[in-house]
Amino acid sequence: MAMVVAHHRESSSNNSGSIDKHLDSISGKYVRYTAEQVEALERVYAECPKPSSLRRQQLIRDCPNLSNIEPKQIKVWFQNRRCREKQRKEASRLQTVNRKLSAMNKLLMEENDRLQKQVSQLVGENGFMRQQLHTTTAATTDASSDSVVTTTQHSMRDANNPAGLLSIAEETLTEFLSKATGTAVDWVQMPGMKPGPDSVGIFAISQSCSGVAARACGLVSLEPMKIVEILKDRLSWFRDCRSLEVFTMFPAGNGGTIELVYTQTYAPTTLAPARDFWTLRYTTTLENGSLVVCERSLSGSGTGPNSAAAAQFVRAEMLPSGYLIRPCEGGGSIIHIVDHLNLEAWNAPEVLRPLYESSKVVAQKMTIAALRYIRQIAQETSGEVVYGLGRQPAVLRTFSQRLSRGFNDAVNGFNDDGWTVLNCDGAEDVIIAVNSAKNLNGTSNPSSSFTFLGGVLCAKASMLIQNVPPAVLIRFLREHRSEWADFNVDAYAAASLKSGTYAYPGMRPTRFTGSQIIMPLGHTIEHEEMLEVIRLEGHSLAQEDTFVSRDIHLLQICSGIDENDTGACSELIFAPIDEMFPDDALLVPSGFRIIPLASKPGDKKNTISTNRTLDLTSGLEVGPMTVHGADASSSQNARSVLTIAFQFPFDSNLQDNVAIMARQYVRSVISSVQRVAMAISPSGISPGVGEKNSPSSPEALTLAQWICQSYSYHLGTDLLRSDSLVGDLMLKHLWHHQDAILCCSVKSLPVFIFANQAGLDMLETTLVALQDITLDKIFDESGRKTLCTDFAKLMQQGSAYLPAGICMSTMGRHVSYEQAIAWKVLNAEDNDVHCLAFSFINWSFV
Repeated sequence: MAMVVAHHRESSSNNSGSIDKHLDSISGKYVRYTAEQVEALERVYAECPKPSSLRRQQLIRDCPNLSNIEPKQIKVWFQNRRCREKQRKEASRLQTVNRKLSAMNKLLMEENDRLQKQVSQLVGENGFMRQQLHTTTAATTDASSDSVVTTTQHSMRDANNPAGLLSIAEETLTEFLSKATGTAVDWVQMPGMKPGPDSVGIFAISQSCSGVAARACGLVSLEPMKIVEILKDRLSWFRDCRSLEVFTMFPAGNGGTIELVYTQTYAPTTLAPARDFWTLRYTTTLENGSLVVCERSLSGSGTGPNSAAAAQFVRAEMLPSGYLIRPCEGGGSIIHIVDHLNLEAWNAPEVLRPLYESSKVVAQKMTIAALRYIRQIAQETSGEVVYGLGRQPAVLRTFSQRLSRGFNDAVNGFNDDGWTVLNCDGAEDVIIAVNSAKNLNGTSNPSSSFTFLGGVLCAKASMLIQNVPPAVLIRFLREHRSEWADFNVDAYAAASLKSGTYAYPGMRPTRFTGSQIIMPLGHTIEHEEMLEVIRLEGHSLAQEDTFVSRDIHLLQICSGIDENDTGACSELIFAPIDEMFPDDALLVPSGFRIIPLASKPGDKKNTISTNRTLDLTSGLEVGPMTVHGADASSSQNARSVLTIAFQFPFDSNLQDNVAIMARQYVRSVISSVQRVAMAISPSGISPGVGEKNSPSSPEALTLAQWICQSYSYHLGTDLLRSDSLVGDLMLKHLWHHQDAILCCSVKSLPVFIFANQAGLDMLETTLVALQDITLDKIFDESGRKTLCTDFAKLMQQGSAYLPAGICMSTMGRHVSYEQAIAWKVLNAEDNDVHCLAFSFINWSFV
């Protein structure tokens, strides 16, 4: 070690010259490096930081000026150089962490000061109210109304007078700052959102104020001007924003700008009209260098270029809202976001009014979404984000936006987009809308657009579901597509996008093999949204096409699968896509959206357990689900609104046939979803149904004991290190065992029924999706032959050792393993074979 330190000290100097230094007999003579020698070594280090012994000897032969250096000394130089590089990177990382923590500490101190002011204000108001209690009842009423923390409510000014716009802008700025950093609104912490150095930010929602409001503050590693540019482009991050047009822009005279903006938003369901806003947006710089973008509604008739189109919307009000961005020392910015809206809940059906009266919904859809999007861009800019299939983050982000926008267009069916509703007597549960002029652009280049000969037909419906966690339902729909989808309908939709070919579903019948492969493309920084490609394996039933593969590929986004994300909606949106997956692929999205409705306070009937999900593949049995968060028994919203929209391209002479098919198909999907919902709901689960394979269920405990006991019986050694492990402890150690352990049924076509964490990681699947995977699917041809050869030995002797080989994950990745052990798992009660177990030793992805 002394030699290494000495070399580090010596080699850090680039001065020319040489010295002789005698070490022990093993080390030989040390020679000080010249500047030319260091330069030659640095060139090699840049190409290969850890050269082999042969490479170092070749280096000495290729560089004559290194001929006087011993190979061992050169080896030590590379060791020291790697050490210095590691120390430099660690020092840089620690400096970055220190800056982040300092900025976060400053942010938390400011938040603490604001809370202290709020406490002082509330204490003063409390004393004032106590004093007023000694007066008359009328005085008490007046005092109470005066003491409530309110937001100053200004009537919406007339925007037709430009002279008054600057005063409106300055008032908007003052009110916004009082909400962002002051006590104008009584903020309470967003449930489930805890601040910390690794959190996205600090989130709060309003309490007892006019309208609904949400607030966020956080640290972002982007410069203020870049953040302003991103946030003002609301279409890029606010998925519910349909359009944003700036009608007027002029300087404010103080270095700022004033804009008059018309914004249209989508309705989340088919049951209520969409909202629009006519606002003044003010951008300016404060004396301390902070940038501010604030916005509020104006009176007037700002309806955009098409007043007839605006008639489809309900005019909502934006109370003073905006963004405060302050630069940080050393780079980055601290950002405060406030969204304060009055969404005119009275104009929605009573059952949907909680959506328009919930600050949590505003927080999830706007405030938190904005901060998360900025953090996502910051990580992509720094190169921290890695995506699949070699696609750039911006391309994949565009795919997600197009899927979401296409689904929103289908749900809303705006007249100015060309949608018309077919004859409906009002009693139909499924709405059929047709867009005969639908022109779906694959890219922004009009010459590459694709126009359907007939158009696009959309079948959509909204329904209320009770006592069903949206995250659980969406997860099931994602993992068990064969339980609700018709492969022939998927095949029809996929074929319709290829060269304008059309066929009525069923004309070329196809068998779905049941295999669904999910290939991840990317996800957001908190995994709240995933982008993936789904491959559905199918084969033609027509004799002449027996050997023709009819695989279907779907591009899909899935979001809202975390039960602890309070107020978030869950979505599964997909569209057929060509297997080449071009960047300008044509997308006709369909899917599901589930939005939780706020339950009534104190309604105990709405409390349900969240520690289970569904497995319909085995007779509506409840399967496993991992619960994240501290409190697994926390209640979920009792009611949710489910919106379904499916789009079908069609030829003009097939419109009536496709309409009938679409209505029947969506009704069958609704029926399947209702069946799933009944099984998930506490009232829909029969007493005999247990939590199969859950890491905490009795069945899993029993299976773990059988696996370990059978291993010891057949192989004469213990699977786990200690033979004293029992009960939960045994299951815990089996679950976290380093080798991939999987169990499959003993059938003509074995299906997996259990896997530990390493097994799930190796197959890249979940416990629920595991039960759709057959044993033969994971082995290559060589592995299947080996298994067939040793299967008789396995059944006769009870165990078998399989040589090193290759298997396949559900994502199509190859996995190598050094050895596999197979053994029969015996039922301890009657000694019958319950299943087969496999242990894959030292596995890794190729």
